[in-house]
Amino acid sequence: MGRPVKASRTPARPDRLPADSLAFALLGAARICVGVRAGRTLRDGLDAERKALVGRVRSASSIHTSDPQAAIHDLAARTLRRRGKADALLAEIGQRVPEPPLLRELLVVSIALLVDALAPAFASDATFEQRIEGLPYSPFTLVDQAVHAAASDLELARGKGFVNAVLRTFLRRLQDDPAALQTLVHGERASDVARYELPTWWVSRLRSAYPDRWGDLVRTSLETPPLVVRVNRRKSTRDAYLARLQDEAIAATAIGSDAVRFERALPVTRIPGFADGWASVQDEAAQRAGPLLDVADGMRVLDACAAPGGKTGHLLEIADLDLTALDSDSGRLARVRDNLDRLGLAARCITGDAAKPASWWDGIGFDRILADVPCTASGILRRHPDIRWLRRESDIAGLSRTAQQITAALWSMLNPGGKLLLVTCSVFPEESVRHADLFAARHADAVVLSAPGQLLPGGMDTCGDPGSGPADHDGLFFALFEKMR
Repeated sequence: MGRPVKASRTPARPDRLPADSLAFALLGAARICVGVRAGRTLRDGLDAERKALVGRVRSASSIHTSDPQAAIHDLAARTLRRRGKADALLAEIGQRVPEPPLLRELLVVSIALLVDALAPAFASDATFEQRIEGLPYSPFTLVDQAVHAAASDLELARGKGFVNAVLRTFLRRLQDDPAALQTLVHGERASDVARYELPTWWVSRLRSAYPDRWGDLVRTSLETPPLVVRVNRRKSTRDAYLARLQDEAIAATAIGSDAVRFERALPVTRIPGFADGWASVQDEAAQRAGPLLDVADGMRVLDACAAPGGKTGHLLEIADLDLTALDSDSGRLARVRDNLDRLGLAARCITGDAAKPASWWDGIGFDRILADVPCTASGILRRHPDIRWLRRESDIAGLSRTAQQITAALWSMLNPGGKLLLVTCSVFPEESVRHADLFAARHADAVVLSAPGQLLPGGMDTCGDPGSGPADHDGLFFALFEKMR
């Protein structure tokens, strides 16, 4: 269950819990999950928790002696990967819908964490005591801390007895008859949501698009992704950075020309050289975009839909470019500027709609365009587990139309002989291969060049770097086009 957080050993006071306690993290994760139910992203929820953090801890100094934000993120992400099962189990055990919503989500978070920790072991004949041995904290500690969390919040305090009763009933059922609970979430009568942790429409589309691999895609979507960084070649080399990690006793492996995969995840603040711009967190698949565009010094380049700026930074690390970073969201564009500042790089950052260039384009053509267009993000579920609960099936058609409009507009700004790289982080064909085929059919002056095409998440294909071993990247799609002279 990741790095354990401390159990609170002192009675909780309203709105005052130790920032490094499990109770504090449970309550923060529950607040985030309430937001996801209401359509709010995990990132937005984390940002809200960060802003409110000072007011919720016992003293400002405790913020600097612990990492409550990382613990909250970890628990919320784990919950969102197990929410389907947790909902089904709570409905079975709770007998009534808990109110207010925060109380329900506190129970969902607690049950999801128990499922995440204990479910794999129930396939064996081990005793309950053997199954819980070695967990970062015992299930009984989790129950105790969930009760502390409820008691600490004025809105939830009256429900602390209910929290205690539901979770202890769940543990007793796990101990006495785990097979019955397993049947509830894995048996023939279990819903797709409980069995696969995905909406039914999502499972149906995966089955249709990947009849031989859909099960692997479902399983991969529930995994915790590896930590991969891109080494800033303007400040170091991949091998020199690996040597630095070795000196600091951090195990890592080279998986690409600039990519390094850590054996164990670390908070961003603990990644060596991150603050000084030596490295950026970026999946190995996403790191393929920069080299594919084949940029060279002096080129005029557009990174459309640039936020948060990972690919922008990579392009500028590769060559000295006249680069414009465009995004329709000024708030997200600020993240691009922040990332570039950390890396010691610079670009022209413009807020604008890529589909409507008349409002921001100066009329001078580009030699290279990176079109990382909007999509459902179905290929990056491991990193963004909230996506499965936020998307609707109707989003696919709407996002596909927007992406087609953007790609067509960008093509009009590309110089003859220039290249456009179409990228999506989706595994749905409507947003990837069909989009590329439709674009090529509509533009007679587009020459299709070699590109990776559809990469599937997890270890279902191999990295492009010879000898790098099995891949473990996100699910991205790449199509590269050259404009006829």
